[in-house]
Amino acid sequence: MTQALARPVTGWFRGLGRTATVVIEHAGAMGQLLWSVVVSAARFRCSLRAVVTQMYVMGVQSLPIVIVTASLAGIVTSQQGGYQFTGSIPLYVLGSLVAETMVLEMGPVLTAIVLVGRVGARITAELGTMVVSEQIDAYNSLGRDPVAILVAPRIMAGIIVMPVLVAIADAVGIVVGMFAAKLTTGLGYESFLYGANLFWHSWDLVYSLTKALAFGFAIPLISTHMGLRTAGGAAGVGRQTTASVMFMTLTILALDALFPPLMLQ
Repeated sequence: MTQALARPVTGWFRGLGRTATVVIEHAGAMGQLLWSVVVSAARFRCSLRAVVTQMYVMGVQSLPIVIVTASLAGIVTSQQGGYQFTGSIPLYVLGSLVAETMVLEMGPVLTAIVLVGRVGARITAELGTMVVSEQIDAYNSLGRDPVAILVAPRIMAGIIVMPVLVAIADAVGIVVGMFAAKLTTGLGYESFLYGANLFWHSWDLVYSLTKALAFGFAIPLISTHMGLRTAGGAAGVGRQTTASVMFMTLTILALDALFPPLMLQ
């Protein structure tokens, strides 16, 4: 009887221990990978051409989907805010709602989620395929550093490109939200901009771009880490890519939850 009652408890603790072990293992491996990236960058082993290529892949090629996502976010925020404010709150406050929502939350987070699916998954699949096809081993056998060639350019490009994409997403979301407010509620452009400026703080833009830096660092770091840990052939690449997307998404949401108490108090 006692053993039957104790079995679920011991099983729960075993599961907790396994989870803690996996988390600590990943954290340690990412710490080692980050240190290798810092050493490669400090010794100028990273090719500028590779960084520019990754900036093009992550930034320019991601721009259309980022603009579409930001536009839809601005439209939805404007429409829902207009519906809630009708008859109770001055409509010009809608400008503040759209601007603050896009800059503080929707712009950085939605852009990061887009890059998780478009860039993060791609990086994990690329590096995972190189691992299972022994291309990484070939780099090592030739005396080339895979971190300097494959990892460092992606992390550096992510840090540079992400704030630019978020700034564009913020601006597009606000402008499209302004047009949507005009069409759905009849709010004039001057009134919208008056409301947007009414509660605007310069710190809000700093907050948004700081979020972008954190997300732009986390996405390529996690995706390269997961890609280099791939094993098990094509099926292993698929499993690792799925796990990487889940890991990156949860990390983005966890970082997003940490920012308000750290920077908005």
